[in-house]
Amino acid sequence: MSRPSEYTYTPAWWVPGAHLRTLWGKLVRRAPLIETRIERWATGDGDEIELHRLTPRSVSAPHAGRLLVLHGLEGTIRSHYLRGLLALAQRRGWAVDALIFRTCNGEMTRARRLYHSGETTDLDRVVRRLVHEHRGQPLALAGFSLGGNVLLKWLGERGADLPEEVRAAAAVSVPFDLERGARFIERGFARVYTRHFLRTLRAKARAKLANDPGLFDATALERARTLFEFDDAVTAPVHGFDDAADYYRRSSSLQFLSLIRLPTLLLSALPPLVLRQVERVARGNRFLTVEFHQRGGHVGFVSGRAPWAPRYYAEERVVEFLESVLDTDTVRSA
Repeated sequence: MSRPSEYTYTPAWWVPGAHLRTLWGKLVRRAPLIETRIERWATGDGDEIELHRLTPRSVSAPHAGRLLVLHGLEGTIRSHYLRGLLALAQRRGWAVDALIFRTCNGEMTRARRLYHSGETTDLDRVVRRLVHEHRGQPLALAGFSLGGNVLLKWLGERGADLPEEVRAAAAVSVPFDLERGARFIERGFARVYTRHFLRTLRAKARAKLANDPGLFDATALERARTLFEFDDAVTAPVHGFDDAADYYRRSSSLQFLSLIRLPTLLLSALPPLVLRQVERVARGNRFLTVEFHQRGGHVGFVSGRAPWAPRYYAEERVVEFLESVLDTDTVRSA
């Protein structure tokens, strides 16, 4: 059976509603100042991936662990939640790495591809190299939104076939069912998010088409007004899917949850219909700790008693969970 979390989230009274909590981080939050070391790692398709790396700011934590973090759709190293988790983990004594998905560092790919919610080969490549370079060091993984979907899909694909260094994972605000997630943000105020994403996605797609003529239909791209239509016009044909529905069906992490064999936290708030289905699936997997809240927004778990002293529950909870697993492993091996 999956284990429900005993933790509770108390939303900040001064940021009411899911949408305001979602927007708070992007529009109001001052992201922590961190200085990362950038490394470019070659890939097998003539391209490269970018990692931002940090060493522990204080004495190494008792578990001496390393954390690899994945950002969300159109995220960057400047994303508030990413920087928040990196800074928090660094202060707690972790070595930390952030994988920046292709094109999200501001540079176009050389390979005839972009990035998407079900693409796990780059993550697999990074994990294998980290394990090789840091033999014996415990490795934990965390993903937000799209990055969480990639993480959970990869964990399900690997099942029990994981390096012994990989010890725990956490996924925040995951669109477990990609098609329902895309449809969810086509309604009401959520369409603001769609317009935001489409603005940058369309610009990248135009730049890619200029470099690789004929990669997809330019007319279909310009007609796209929703994420579903964009994925139908660009993501699916570029990455070998029949259409958007096929892409969503094959890439949604929901179908991989029952295969995960690593202690994993699932922390989300929306959308409720999908989360109820996730809970049913998770009941049959003892490796999953489910923490779903009625309030919180999308990567918007703002808390704290006053606006001048905000706290960010998701980041704190992720580090707590991962440390609890690694600390337990450390005691057992002592």
